[in-house]
Amino acid sequence: MKKSLSILAVLALGAGLLSGCGGSDEEGASGGQTTPDGKVKLTAIMTKHSLTQEFSKMEWLKKAEERAGVQIEWQEVSADWGQKKGALLAGGDIPDLIIGPNAITDADYAQFPGLFEDLTPLIAADAPNVQKMFDEKPETKAIATQLDGKIYGLPKYQRFWPETTTRQYINKKWLDNLGLKEPTNWDELYDVLVAFKEKDANGNGDPNDEIPMDFAPSGTGGFGAFMPTMLLGSEGITMTDNSGQGYFVEDGQVKNFFTDERYRDLVAFLHKCYAAGLISKEVFTQDYTKYQSVARGNGDTAAVGFTWGWEVTDRVGNTLAPQYESLAPLKKSADSAAKVTWSYDYNSLNYGVNMVSLASTAKNKDAAMKFINELYDPTVSMQVLFGSLGTNIKDNGDGSYSVLPPEDKAMDPGTWKWTSTWADNGPMYIADSLKLTLGTDMQSVGSQTKPLKAALDSIDKKKDVLPSMFIKYSVEDNNTMTLNNTAMLSLTMAKWAEWVTNGGVEDQWNEYLDNVKKTGLDKNIEIIQKYYDDYMSKN
Repeated sequence: MKKSLSILAVLALGAGLLSGCGGSDEEGASGGQTTPDGKVKLTAIMTKHSLTQEFSKMEWLKKAEERAGVQIEWQEVSADWGQKKGALLAGGDIPDLIIGPNAITDADYAQFPGLFEDLTPLIAADAPNVQKMFDEKPETKAIATQLDGKIYGLPKYQRFWPETTTRQYINKKWLDNLGLKEPTNWDELYDVLVAFKEKDANGNGDPNDEIPMDFAPSGTGGFGAFMPTMLLGSEGITMTDNSGQGYFVEDGQVKNFFTDERYRDLVAFLHKCYAAGLISKEVFTQDYTKYQSVARGNGDTAAVGFTWGWEVTDRVGNTLAPQYESLAPLKKSADSAAKVTWSYDYNSLNYGVNMVSLASTAKNKDAAMKFINELYDPTVSMQVLFGSLGTNIKDNGDGSYSVLPPEDKAMDPGTWKWTSTWADNGPMYIADSLKLTLGTDMQSVGSQTKPLKAALDSIDKKKDVLPSMFIKYSVEDNNTMTLNNTAMLSLTMAKWAEWVTNGGVEDQWNEYLDNVKKTGLDKNIEIIQKYYDDYMSKN
């Protein structure tokens, strides 16, 4: 696990951010200065992917700033945003713009009233592209609007994405080399992983260089995609948008899997695998870039047998992709009667909440909104998502466009996208009317999702999906849940790593449940249930 920074380090880091973003009236955007050629200076922070290149290299971004008549001093953050944000907001001197998926949350707006601008009148005056998105996709306005009717953060809509973020992959070549069949339950998976470890599964003469299982790194703030929590679907738990903080709905009842015995059983299974040497020893220390690079193997020799990812070339690269196949959800055991399900992520994949926020102290709000408006132009938005015209996208000359393959033929399209542009982390509106042919990775995502289709189709969208993105909470309830979740995740995520690596979940479970309840989890469930019931009664 990543070690937390000390309080002193956080304060020092915050001070550095503050000096770079705010400053006196003589220092750039906060003073409303302009460049010699008349452009308005703005400051901005964006939370970007670790693969993403420097913004100065993005041609579409330069042109968007030019059209809006602004020059932006960017700070690009790709790690530890939660820690940096805490110091930044506490200091109160924030940049003009903060960009990134839920970089500023509804809870932040509640906790720091007055720090961010209500965008409602500015949208009407300076952002017709945003207004068009609201008109054509009314749900986007619902996502953005707080209970008091104000809009502090703008959403996104990107249209093309499937129902789930995560697919699970197994190396079919390894199975064939060892004369094994695809596993259909946890017991069979364990046996396959043991064979991957003990035999020369990749056929290179070294029986000790295989990693039977690997999954994406989990931090201290909850779970995300490409993690073994996907196996909770084997026990009938339908996660929504990866259920990062553990909350899910089952038959209309809000629950949290951190206190569910099915989660305990999953952790016990994973420890069994870890203790047998079947899971990468670096699984809790590697970052996402390392997670990706290890799976690329060496030439045509694969290193990982079973894993989770977005799309096969994105996960293991072009060379190794033909060795892998997408695997259907597993049952817990051969005789399990539990309904097998999966994580339903359509809303979080195609919509985004609080993608861009504007500081109330910004001296040039109209200029900032003109830049924001550029981002929501559908032609610009497709470049936000896939990269610049000419290098990443072809203009077909007839009003249609096509996503181009990577310039480097050895690079997969997913890495190309995340390297070239803001990708899914950017504000955007991909209008339904935009004529855009997708790249090979997005075309293949559909076929790789087919093994999951039966499980996804069986999900009761009314009773087993938590529409978190569409639910807005009061300031008081937001603050309560934020405090409780911070305490809850501090305990649960530490125990997650400890139990998978060292064991003890069965012996410590009852004491653990008592401690989790002390964090206020039951109160949070009560709050969410109230708002969930109200939302469902109206929709």
